[in-house]
Amino acid sequence: ILLKLPSDSFKYLGWCDIEEHDVRGNQLHCPRVRERPSEEELFFRGEEHTLKKRKQVTDTEKWQKKLQENWENCAELNLSFQDLGDLYQVENFKRILQRLIRVEKLWLVDNSLTDLSAIRLPRCRELNVSKNHFTSFKQLPKIPQIQHLSLAENNIVTLSGISDFRHTPLESLILKRNPCEFQERYRQLVFSSLPNLKMLDGIPKLPEDCSPPESRVFFRMCTIL
Repeated sequence: ILLKLPSDSFKYLGWCDIEEHDVRGNQLHCPRVRERPSEEELFFRGEEHTLKKRKQVTDTEKWQKKLQENWENCAELNLSFQDLGDLYQVENFKRILQRLIRVEKLWLVDNSLTDLSAIRLPRCRELNVSKNHFTSFKQLPKIPQIQHLSLAENNIVTLSGISDFRHTPLESLILKRNPCEFQERYRQLVFSSLPNLKMLDGIPKLPEDCSPPESRVFFRMCTIL
């Protein structure tokens, strides 16, 4: 027999729905932002006991909840491992991202993300989107101030679109365990597209990384021994 924890009845509630506290979004470093399953799904799971009778929410209460979330003032946030299994959870997740106008450090690891091109993070300097399902640099959010970007363990096949970061202050890039890592002259191609880059996959820029990727020397003369 599985014993229910005291917190079991709260597991599908957002912190804004719990009474008698004044915690704001910018005070949380690792919140769960996905919405709960539908009432029908909870019924089939046998978890209808987790539902709370909800009163009709007024416009004033909706506004107060938005102010309490206070995502606009978050500077550092970890939204990894959100288990976004349903469309309504993904939509709520993106709603939060659109409000992160002041975030500087953001972790979105292992969220099965495929496209964040509609999201803009104007102040983000450090972004970790490892272990997602991105297939192109074009699917990343707009990050004009990015300095450190981790894309490890995605499905980026080519380096097409990487030059979009040429005019950003990007210093460090991680592309480990992406198909593009096996491309011929991979490091030279990356550094030629991003001249200001200082580190790739945890390895500093080396002298051999600076040679133009298209330069090849062919000799028409052979030596007979």
